[in-house]
Amino acid sequence: MQTIAVIAQKGGAGKTTLALGLAVAAMQDKKTAAVIDTDPQATATNWTDRRDAETPWVVASPVARIKQAIAAALSQGVELLLIDTPPHASQEAAEAARVADLVLIPVRPHLFDIETLKTVRDLLKLAGEPPSLVVINQAPVQGSAAQQTAAAIRDMGFTVAPTVLHQRAAHMHATNVGQGPTEFDPSGKAAAEVIQLYKFTRKLIDKLKKEANHGQTEPTRARA
Repeated sequence: MQTIAVIAQKGGAGKTTLALGLAVAAMQDKKTAAVIDTDPQATATNWTDRRDAETPWVVASPVARIKQAIAAALSQGVELLLIDTPPHASQEAAEAARVADLVLIPVRPHLFDIETLKTVRDLLKLAGEPPSLVVINQAPVQGSAAQQTAAAIRDMGFTVAPTVLHQRAAHMHATNVGQGPTEFDPSGKAAAEVIQLYKFTRKLIDKLKKEANHGQTEPTRARA
């Protein structure tokens, strides 16, 4: 099983939308996917109330029982598990990061979001420096904001995902009806970006696990 923790220190970064989008992409890839919703706002859990399909599974769980929730997912044959964490909650996010194969950090191309990465760096140290990847999210479709943000984040020592998720209406419309963008508009640009990120993260985790089995991991950051 592959486990991804999605963390963000600033609300509105698109953490839950990212987790759900990847889970739906996995389901459409004929993989068993689940989301552990540790956020008290229960946004991911509420999403399932608007959803017709039974999968991907979304399970609300306090962080204190996250290991039990992961064990349950493993026993149910889940192949991709995403952990959605609350913002501004270092201890909860650190615990999720500690048990994950990869940590995804959605960041909008805004200085306020970029500045939170200083706190995220401390959080990752607290979690034992698991492999991590910053995902530039909600980027303007036009202009160079995404490229400038990526450069600034790399200068801070983080690895940036090669796929940028742009600000597209399909993300909002999809979540409003309990779907992922790959379901709402399968041929749209939002769907293409989510699928590209999904494939990249799956391959990256496979690579990290192979390196770990050979004692060659570099635990501080994921490598693209």
